[in-house]
Amino acid sequence: MKRGFWKQYGFLLFMLLGIGAGCVLGALFPVVRDESGAVIQAGATVLEPLGTVFINLMFCVVVPMVFCSICSAIAGMDSAGRAGKIMGITLGTFLVTATIASVVMYGVVRLIPLVQGVYTVTEQTPVQGMDAGQLVVSFFTKPDFYELLSRRAILPLIVFAVLCGFGIQLSGGKESLSAKLLADVSGCIMKVVKIITYYAPIGFLGFFASLVATYGPELIGDYGRTLLVYYGVCFGYMLLFFPLYARIGGGRAGVRMMLRHLLRPAAVSFGTCSSVATIPTNMEAADNSGISRQVRDIVMPLGATMHMDGSAMSAIVKVAFLFGIFGRDFGTWEAVLAIVVAVFSSVAMSGIPGGGGTGELVLCSVFFPEQLAVAYPIAIALGNLVDPPATMVNSAGDYVVSFIVERFVSGKDWLCKHLEKKAI
Repeated sequence: MKRGFWKQYGFLLFMLLGIGAGCVLGALFPVVRDESGAVIQAGATVLEPLGTVFINLMFCVVVPMVFCSICSAIAGMDSAGRAGKIMGITLGTFLVTATIASVVMYGVVRLIPLVQGVYTVTEQTPVQGMDAGQLVVSFFTKPDFYELLSRRAILPLIVFAVLCGFGIQLSGGKESLSAKLLADVSGCIMKVVKIITYYAPIGFLGFFASLVATYGPELIGDYGRTLLVYYGVCFGYMLLFFPLYARIGGGRAGVRMMLRHLLRPAAVSFGTCSSVATIPTNMEAADNSGISRQVRDIVMPLGATMHMDGSAMSAIVKVAFLFGIFGRDFGTWEAVLAIVVAVFSSVAMSGIPGGGGTGELVLCSVFFPEQLAVAYPIAIALGNLVDPPATMVNSAGDYVVSFIVERFVSGKDWLCKHLEKKAI
């Protein structure tokens, strides 16, 4: 029994220990700045390279893995229609859960005001807004092939992989040499991921030591109040809605299966603050849960850039916080617009730590165009502080909603059939 416990949860405990130790070190050795804001003592931020090494290793392996897995999944299907069905169900599920998450968070921030009073803000460096057309083009395409070979171009890479998959499907499908090669390469990459994961506890220690050392002083006042609300809602959402989604997808057995395998992707996403870096762990969890390879290899890469329940909730929090800062009422019309913007602005913006600031810029351009230079830095700071739980809900949610997709693709008895087959 003891050996079975350590085999199942031992590595997870080491990852959580790394996160905890990093937080303690960051609190004990914070960054010290002078009156002008210049760093006098770096404190625990000197450990940041430990975390950067792990995240970089994951990013390096994720790019080829995303291409091979999606392309191989589509190429290996019995028909192009089945691939289209899986993708359609996947995207529909993403939109529904992100909307639910946004509505839940809006209800909470209406009940619990995030800001006490109105701030007096000072002007800062002007920030240029975003052109909608350029935003769409950059999200989905790149002008040169080599630009796809970057984790900053995951969504364009997915689009290209989907096109290649359908191309192989029309040129022989799963019996073609290309499909067989891609399937074999995908399997090899997963083994590489398993090797890299052994370094995770050390990487988490460095990442969180730097995070807490840098932002520790801001975890008080209205920022602290906002973080308490957001962290609480994130964990509450996972406790209430994740079992519900698993029940819809796999019945009672689905809830038990999901809870058995959820902790590892949740810990990796919380520790790396990257949905993209969590793709390999999600794939492993889905595979252990009986999710078919075709569903797994489409849902997880798409989810890393398009399923952002946590980011949608954080968008609502940022808007509510800024409305409080500027003394404006976050009313019904603003709520509807905020939910729509939250759902769609979260697409393709949380695949990397912090989302590159793109999501924050979109939100501020829509709601605070006249105060953009002030609102944007505030939103960026808040985004960095809520990034760990936001990414956890995003990425762990990818694994959970795969149960729903599998049900609509393979039938409601898919998990029972898997368990029966496993028992033989």
